[in-house]
Amino acid sequence: MAMAMARRPVNPSRRVSESVAPPFASSLRSRSRSHPCLLLALILGGFLLIHYFYRGQGTSGASKILTRVEGDFSCASEVQQTIPILKTAYGDSMHRVLHVGPDSCSVVSRLLREKDTEAWGVEPYDIEDADRTCKSLVHKGFVRVADMKFPLPYRTKSFSLVIVSDALDYLSPRYLNRTLPELARIAGDGLVIFTGYPHHRKVKVADKAKNGQSAKLRSLTWWMRYFVQTSLEENAAIVKKFEQAAAKRSYTPSCQIFHLNSYS
Repeated sequence: MAMAMARRPVNPSRRVSESVAPPFASSLRSRSRSHPCLLLALILGGFLLIHYFYRGQGTSGASKILTRVEGDFSCASEVQQTIPILKTAYGDSMHRVLHVGPDSCSVVSRLLREKDTEAWGVEPYDIEDADRTCKSLVHKGFVRVADMKFPLPYRTKSFSLVIVSDALDYLSPRYLNRTLPELARIAGDGLVIFTGYPHHRKVKVADKAKNGQSAKLRSLTWWMRYFVQTSLEENAAIVKKFEQAAAKRSYTPSCQIFHLNSYS
């Protein structure tokens, strides 16, 4: 009788697997029974987190494409890309350069790495949120924060070449009539203007808030007519040299680029 009633030893591993489960798994099973949509929501949330993580870790090429699509467009990066081409076209005129426009710190930093090139910049907007490198350039006097609507504190022909990017796109004709002649005044050998095409998207919201208005992206015809009205002539010889140097590098401009003679 005692032998008949004897029970087999319990397999410890089997008991643990049958009676004990991780708290999360147990909770998930009980919730999934009572709330069928919860599991689906958790899975979708996981996919969203993975998506945002990989979007932030994307390659530089992918970032550029995304930037263009979302409208975060700037000709300042175009200036940096064309520096070797500008040096070929302008030669010795690249030895004393002033850049005017947003992101001037990044352009000046790039120019200062060039051999036999001195560079300064005018940043037309507040740099409170700028990085340490930019603030250092301002502190050392390489970059000046100044409103372009007023005369710049430079003598006539202070620089061999003046490069302007994006800044003119924000000016109404009233202020453009003051600013463009002023830039031509301080340029000794020429004035280079980088401006967006009309088909480019408007600037990002942050820039619009900073500038107080959207960019006015004008056509080639509009600019050429305006240059005639302000007695500014295009430098045909430099245009030819620039196009030849660009062709050798297989470079296609993403911005409109104008090469103007300074006032004599």
